[in-house]
Amino acid sequence: MDTTYYYDHGTPTERWERAGLFFDAKDYAAAARVLSGLVEEVPEQTGPRLLLARSYYHSAQLRRAEAELRVIVERDPVEHYARLMLGRTLERQGRSEEATSHLRIAAALAGDFDGSVERELDPA
Repeated sequence: MDTTYYYDHGTPTERWERAGLFFDAKDYAAAARVLSGLVEEVPEQTGPRLLLARSYYHSAQLRRAEAELRVIVERDPVEHYARLMLGRTLERQGRSEEATSHLRIAAALAGDFDGSVERELDPA
């Protein structure tokens, strides 16, 4: 059975809503399947790309998350949450030294100079 139609079916708005439902249900891989097509269709929009990066991050597709986050940060260097996520993604890949600069930039953009933003994604 070909399920591709289900993930690609509908208007961009319907697919955005479907991806959000998958994400909220913690089915991050399904959200990513919907969002990857949507991002190809509207590559200039940050929202779908950021949710795609988050879906990749939460489904441990870290290299894909990193690639999407780098696109966002390249286009908008002051996108705080993308910087924070990029730092966390790099940390999860064992690239702490590279992550540090992104986490510091994210903290500065948020006006957080004591580092609490750096811990924002880390529930531990």
